[in-house]
Amino acid sequence: MAGAGTGGRGFADRWRAAPALLADRFRRARAGAGLAAQAGLAAGLSWWVADSLLDIAQPVFAPISAVVALAASVGQRLRRTVELIIGVAVGILIGDLLIRLVGAGAWQLGLIVTLAVVVAAAVGRSPALVVQAGATAVLIGTLTPSVPNLEVPRVLDALVGGGAALLVTAVLLPLNPLRIVNRAAGPALDLLAEQLDRTAEALRERDAEAARVARDRLRDNKAEMGAFGEAAQGAREAATLSPVYWTAREGPLGRYARSVEPVDRAMRNSGTLIRRAVTLLADGERVPDAMPAAVSALAEAARKLRREFARGAAEPKHCREAALRAVAEAGHAYRAGVDFSGAVVVAQVRTTASDLLVATDVDQDEANRLVRSAFGPLDPSA
Repeated sequence: MAGAGTGGRGFADRWRAAPALLADRFRRARAGAGLAAQAGLAAGLSWWVADSLLDIAQPVFAPISAVVALAASVGQRLRRTVELIIGVAVGILIGDLLIRLVGAGAWQLGLIVTLAVVVAAAVGRSPALVVQAGATAVLIGTLTPSVPNLEVPRVLDALVGGGAALLVTAVLLPLNPLRIVNRAAGPALDLLAEQLDRTAEALRERDAEAARVARDRLRDNKAEMGAFGEAAQGAREAATLSPVYWTAREGPLGRYARSVEPVDRAMRNSGTLIRRAVTLLADGERVPDAMPAAVSALAEAARKLRREFARGAAEPKHCREAALRAVAEAGHAYRAGVDFSGAVVVAQVRTTASDLLVATDVDQDEANRLVRSAFGPLDPSA
């Protein structure tokens, strides 16, 4: 009976979770719809060009090459296309040369693939280049005895497929680069804001364990920052290749691209801030009321940066105001009296605020000047 009850509860839990799961699957499908449309158009276009215009018999590698190029991470498609063509050329060169020297067969195929991969690895360590060289070497080694003159069609397939992929992404069906980077920047800035908020609450409640949880979560930011950096790179590539978005390169997209490094620094400096907050609470140091207020304002600055980026604001002034408010509160906390770890927390508020100001396109020297001005006098008796 107990087992039946447990199974019933498990079914009920899954039933209640079903709407959220379906909504998540729908969001994923919607996010991938643009790529799916690009892949379908590029595959069809490459086949038509190779089959109808170039009269290549069974040009299956043209649509494959198009999909392979599109499957690359956004921001790496141009490089992936070049690597694909180079890999095909290396595979053909090695395969054709060795077949002329040692003939065709099982051990010859193994030798051809080995040398093709070694040469490709020497040319460049990209997995795409190595895979294409090895795959092309297999085709040359196995099909050349029965299918003559395979080399030229294979190179043309790669050129047509890669070219179709670039044409689709740049001209026929370009994705909005701002939307791409907004979708990736959001999780990174949300992570930063959420963990700073948790730290501020931990300081108010003197809860060292809550601060540890925030520290550990913020430390695990590789996925969020990796996606942000990759999306910013991809947005710049899309704006460079697509005439539709050329005018955006020096506007919001340029700011996004320049913000990746300072946001990454803000992540690392916030990590130091939270680690010292853990030590501060564990050691029972003083926590002036202004200290959690400073950390909360820093979280608000990260949140404002996300919103203003999403709107494409010309001047993210609300983020700057919140960052300088955090610095001012940190100055109040310092003059109210802090101990060793508290002084480090205050210093990291200043440093992180400076990083966020730079992320809004403020020059580093100007950001440092604004931080010094907002902090106030360094003399605790002032």
